[in-house]
Amino acid sequence: MSRADEIFIQNCREILQNGVWDTDREVRPHWEDGTPAHTVKKFGVVNRYDLKEEFPILTIRRTALKSCIDELLWIWQKKSNNIRDLHSHIWDSWADETGSIGKAYGYQLGIKNVYPEGEFDQVDRVLYDLKHNPVSRRILTNIYNFADLHEMHLYPCAYSMTFNVSGDTLNGILNQRSQDMLTANNWNVVQYSILLIMFAQVSGLKAGELVHVIADAHLYDRHIPLVKEIIERAPMPAPKLHVDASVKNFYDFTTDSFTLENYCYHPFDHKIPIAI
Repeated sequence: MSRADEIFIQNCREILQNGVWDTDREVRPHWEDGTPAHTVKKFGVVNRYDLKEEFPILTIRRTALKSCIDELLWIWQKKSNNIRDLHSHIWDSWADETGSIGKAYGYQLGIKNVYPEGEFDQVDRVLYDLKHNPVSRRILTNIYNFADLHEMHLYPCAYSMTFNVSGDTLNGILNQRSQDMLTANNWNVVQYSILLIMFAQVSGLKAGELVHVIADAHLYDRHIPLVKEIIERAPMPAPKLHVDASVKNFYDFTTDSFTLENYCYHPFDHKIPIAI
């Protein structure tokens, strides 16, 4: 039985049973027809995924591994803020006529800063420290840049990663200010598990634990019937993730560097409405 399924089901049931609704408030998000998109939420959700035990991907519905990785590489490898560099359409609603999403996500990771050891952007600084200063407690990234928020088409949801090496094991904490549980929860878990695995491999380390901290874990009103259907399903065994062990440089990873063995999942044919 997939541990990721168990965690997701537990989170959703807790939100449905004990969450707080915002129907008495004016809200920013709205549906395509202009109707306000209200949520029921739980504050301060913390989930832990041990990557040594299994790869945390849902089986009660499919999570598209290749698309997850493609977006991750768009942000962390290409350091792009233009959807023309992305192979999916998940960012189309926030892009302008040039394809830009403003000074958000990959743009922030690509900003270079000067350190005593040289000039690095945030990604390359992490890679440098993991190899040269693994005992550091300062290995982190943060893309919630207040000076540039007014030029971002969407404020970062998953905004920081903290990396910590214990012995030969790389662990990480993903901080997220806001989480649309149905559309993005496992998507982000899969992505940042892959990121941890990539960083570990090119640094000569083992991938350990991903801790996911969510400030506002919510379900949108129009998603609730779909969530109730999904969480009643019986989880299946987690699949096995295979990673191309020949890749030694972070920038050499591609979506084809990762495959899943025995990934079984329940069909899910509903189109999920997206609040924007």
